[in-house]
Parts: sequence; C-alpha cells; structure tokens
Amino acid sequence: MIVVFKKGTNSDNIEYVRKKLEEYGFKVNISMSGEATIMGALGNESALRDTPLLSLPGVEKVIPILKPYKLVSKDFKNEETVLDIKGVKIGGGNVAVMAGPCSVEGRDMLFAIAERASKAGAKILRGGAFKPRTSPYVFQGLGEEGLKYLREAADEYGMLVITELMDPRDMDLICKYTDIVQIGARNMQNFRLLRELGTIRMPVMLKRGLSATLKEFLMAAEYVAAGGNDEIILCERGIRTFETETRNTLDLSAIPVLKSLTHLPVVADPSHGTGRRDCILPMSQASIAAGADGIMVEVHNCPEEAMSDGDQSILPDDFDILMDRIDIIAKTIGRTLNR
Repeated sequence: MIVVFKKGTNSDNIEYVRKKLEEYGFKVNISMSGEATIMGALGNESALRDTPLLSLPGVEKVIPILKPYKLVSKDFKNEETVLDIKGVKIGGGNVAVMAGPCSVEGRDMLFAIAERASKAGAKILRGGAFKPRTSPYVFQGLGEEGLKYLREAADEYGMLVITELMDPRDMDLICKYTDIVQIGARNMQNFRLLRELGTIRMPVMLKRGLSATLKEFLMAAEYVAAGGNDEIILCERGIRTFETETRNTLDLSAIPVLKSLTHLPVVADPSHGTGRRDCILPMSQASIAAGADGIMVEVHNCPEEAMSDGDQSILPDDFDILMDRIDIIAKTIGRTLNR
C-alpha cells in the first residue's frame, strides 16, 4: 500500500508512522512525489486492523497497490526515475548509449573500440569479462583480466563501465571494476542473485528473459527493489518466437507498455534483439522513437574475427552513423541524447 502524507507534514510525524508500520512487520520505503511525501509499505495489511492508518498524524490517504509488483510500479511512484551515474543521466528524457564488444578479447582491441565509441558520443562502455555461452567449449571471457581492461579503457576515455554478473560469488569482484551491474536474460529469474543485488548500492540493468512476460520481468525487478536497491534499469533484448530469420524478436511494443507500468528507465538491445548487423541501425532508431531511455549496441573493429557475436556487431564507422541518426530522432521527440 501507499501512504500519502499531507503537504507540510513534519519529519517527526513521518518517522512516527514509519516506526509504527515497522512494528507491525512492514518493509517501508519513503520517497517524494511532487510536493508530497509518500511511503510505500509492504506487509500483511490485516495486521493493521486495530490501527487505522488515517488516524495517524499527517496521513492524508492510503492507497492499495493491486499489482503484484509494488515498488517498481507507477502506483508507487508516478514520475519517471532518473538515474544519475557519475554525471551520466538515464531516464526522464535523457537517452544514454552503451557500446562496446560482446566480449573483452584483449587490451588493445578494447581500447581501440572504446576510443571510437567515446568519440561518437557513447558514455557507457559495455563488454563481457565472464561470458554465458551455450557451448562449454567456446570462449568464456578473460575474467578479472577483462574487468581490469574495461576499467582502464573507460577511465581513459571518460566512460562508465557496464558488465555482466552471473554468479553471486563474483559480486564483490564485479563491483570493484564496474559502474552498472548487468544481469543477463538467462539470470532474470535467478532469485537468489536478484536478492543479493538488492543489498548493493550500485545501479543494476536487468535484461528481459527469453520467454518472460512483462509481468514476470517486472516481478524480477521487484526482487531487487524489495531488497533496498531502487537503481534499476530494464532492458528489452528480444524474446524467443517462432521466427528464425532473426536471433530473437525485438519486442518494440514492450517499451511503451513498460513505460506505462513502471517508473524505471527502459533501454533496448537491438544487437541481441535481432542478431543481425543490418538490423541494428533501423531497430536502434525505432527503439528511440518508441520511447527507450537508451540503447545497448555491440561494436567491434573486426567483427568477422570476433570471439563471440560477430554477426550482431557493427563497425565503428557504422556506429558513428547510428549516433547521428538517433540524435536526430531524440531531438525530434523532445529528448536529449547524452553525448
């Protein structure tokens, strides 16, 4: 449920209500909505049978949240969440671009790609140090060595780092080098991992599972938020359908639907969403037009020799064109590309 306080309610009264709810076993989150203070409370509402909340000091109204996802819903917070990560804003009209190779294959290649991506305007460097692969016999990533390269390259060119976490045992190692923790599609419903992510103070980008409904997607995000971490980015990265011409089907309709259901930023990954180099530019443009708060694109200076996902990686020259195109689209619809 949501407890809305009267305008001008002092902090002592708000704190009193918070403590009262916690005495009844509720988990409480406090935020601002316009000029009003609101309190989200998760727990057994029947426990309050003898304590009418409207009788508590400063309480104006109590609103039940009917959706199963509470903290990430627009019922809890109507205005868009804007993440400000070391000066790079995502959400609220700010469009961010994450670019880089699928896998970190070496220092020189990563620095070359980071330099071009940064020059084109990308603010976030992506790259996998631990790679989840279908086959156990192919390249699995460089591990901590790859993480070091990511951090060095990002610092050299003034970028943030986003990289994937697959195992809770690697949490401290990943957080040592990255600015945003990525959770891949295969781990969207790894609930133990999601619970652990709720305990850290670092932004998390959660990718939609291959066959996940939007409700399931938002419930996964709720696990992170319920643990206390509300810095969450949702990523539509394509779902599995009967179509075989593309790797996945990028669900563009998910972007505006998610924006209507949640206050969290929503980005798109046209690289994984299509698996085809020739689709990345048009689907990036379409994603921004549909309202995405950013895109994640795989860029490689020699895709034919890439150790993973070369077919869905674009060349730096094509990335330059992509950035110019989405900048035009963003401005047309009244948004700002972080560049």
